[in-house]
Amino acid sequence: MPQLRDATRGRVLFGGDYNPEQWPEETWPEDVRLMKDAGVNSVTLGVFSWAKLEPEPGAREFGWLDRLMDLLHESGIGVVLATPTSSPPPWLGRLHPETLPRDADGRIEWWGGRQHFSHSSAVYRHHAAAITEALAARYAGHPALTMWHINNEYCTFDYGDEAAIAFRRWLRERYGTLDALNSAWGTAFWSQGYDTWDGILPPRHAHYLNNPTHVLDFRRFTSDMLLECYTAERDIVRRHTPHLPVTTNFMPLWVGQDAWRWAEEEDVVSVDLYPDPRDPLGAQSAALVQDLTRSQARGPWMLMEQAAGSVNWRGVNHPKPRGLNRLWSLQAVARGADAVCYFQWRQSRQGAEKFHSGMLSHAGERGRTFQEVKQLGAELARISGEVTGTRIPADIAILHDWNAWWAGAQDGRLSTEVDHPEVVRAWHRALWESHLTTDFAHPEHDLSAYELVVVPQLYLLTDTAIDNLLAYVHGGGTLVCGFLTGIADEDDRVRPGGMDARLRELFGIRTLHEWWPLEQGETVECEGFRGTLWSEEIEPEDGAADEAIPYKGGELEGLPAVLRKGRAWYVSTLPEPYALRALLARVAAEAGVRPVLEGLPVGVEAVRRGELLFLLNHGREPVTVEVPGRHDDLLTGASVERELTLGRYGVAVLRP
Repeated sequence: MPQLRDATRGRVLFGGDYNPEQWPEETWPEDVRLMKDAGVNSVTLGVFSWAKLEPEPGAREFGWLDRLMDLLHESGIGVVLATPTSSPPPWLGRLHPETLPRDADGRIEWWGGRQHFSHSSAVYRHHAAAITEALAARYAGHPALTMWHINNEYCTFDYGDEAAIAFRRWLRERYGTLDALNSAWGTAFWSQGYDTWDGILPPRHAHYLNNPTHVLDFRRFTSDMLLECYTAERDIVRRHTPHLPVTTNFMPLWVGQDAWRWAEEEDVVSVDLYPDPRDPLGAQSAALVQDLTRSQARGPWMLMEQAAGSVNWRGVNHPKPRGLNRLWSLQAVARGADAVCYFQWRQSRQGAEKFHSGMLSHAGERGRTFQEVKQLGAELARISGEVTGTRIPADIAILHDWNAWWAGAQDGRLSTEVDHPEVVRAWHRALWESHLTTDFAHPEHDLSAYELVVVPQLYLLTDTAIDNLLAYVHGGGTLVCGFLTGIADEDDRVRPGGMDARLRELFGIRTLHEWWPLEQGETVECEGFRGTLWSEEIEPEDGAADEAIPYKGGELEGLPAVLRKGRAWYVSTLPEPYALRALLARVAAEAGVRPVLEGLPVGVEAVRRGELLFLLNHGREPVTVEVPGRHDDLLTGASVERELTLGRYGVAVLRP
């Protein structure tokens, strides 16, 4: 199977989306000149070009793309060619309104934006396959072509009639009989029992709460339908170019796709990443997505999109301060990226994203943005031979599952303050600030390679996943599990006792009496720290606990906030950041896991990739870092012995 290395050819890919149809053709040679000046070696073409390629049904306008592909090849710039199917031309929706998606209120999502397609529409799929087939047949042998990019940011939810038909078909395949479906969905509640498949609809707007398992299955169905769209186009281009890798770009920690399943269908896993420059935890948010994407890829991955400056979709869109684009780009490389790309090359002058930055901004080649991009391109070329294809060692796995997220986010939950991604971020932050490198894993994955496994929150766990966790601990692994985990089975059916009995035995819990969610800003006192967001009324088994940290005061006085039985820890609240960091650092040390470097200044991140040590200063002030032994800094060529100074947003890439 082709891999990212087949496209990189030993270099970090550097470039971005190129949308030349927005500009006169006379601009193209100037673009190429500036790309070469900036060290760009790869561009993505055609992401939003369907109307340009097929201006009316059945027409094919490839001349402009032929000339552009030739020009880029002559200039030594490779092409990631996209299928343009994320943004159908207006004629498709006008002639075939059944291709347009509907929201939960039944309103049509019209053309004029993007992602306006029904994933379940046979007509949409037919036209998407036809334009994909034409592209693949025409450019399969073109020497500029290095990779395929299918669609863009799959994120369409559709509640319309086409989706309803497909949903019923999906449910028949999953359950076989209506009796099995009614049992799985618990339709005895509120008189919801179905006597015919035709009575089942997507979970459209209802008078009160929708059936949670109905909603959960619709999430699963939507992910599967979008995946069918992806694999259909992927299979077309693979047939023409079996030697070239294929990808599509994830959005970071996106709720709409089971990315574990999707990653198995990609040759290259890629992601779009847009941390807020004003977010003091922006670097940690980026590191989380980078760790998750690397884990899905099981190795090097592709940063498909980022912003060279500001975006256009926040309430207030701040630019990146001087040096931050370089810092965050090299952070991605440190955490496994073999491609650093942007949306987009040249900033648009018209359209909805004209205020979204580009590598070449409105200020032109003399602008700060382009000059920083140019510096980064030169530095990536300098380290490419040392870094591409290498891996990041990790002794810790964080468990994450989209099904657990979907089920736990139901409308009728105990607390809307509990946001699954934020809980995951809190646990990852604790490990990141302790300089402990983490992978992510699915709860049914083989965990035996890890010394420590942490579960921030997995409300839904299958029997297979629970057995996997037990086998991991019984095999000598250390497990730390957060609150509200193991509550429901795969049908969102609450397990007897409010938590699976096998997990209660593992943690030494006799009875979970009550859940005590906390209000926004409310805390609960524990011995040595305060808990936030959540608490639980737990009665431990007599003499089973090897260690307990009790709640102090209130209804939970004396009951365990944190409980340890052997190598299994249960944390029934969300400790304040410093306390969670201290707890996980302690458990990691006892499990034999050590930080990348000890004694690092606040704000400095350390990551090992292969033989290289990346040091990144996320602060605005210079810092001095002690480094054991002698190293060469690949970015500056200087020798480093015992210590080095990192300036504002400074980076060093050290080779022993």
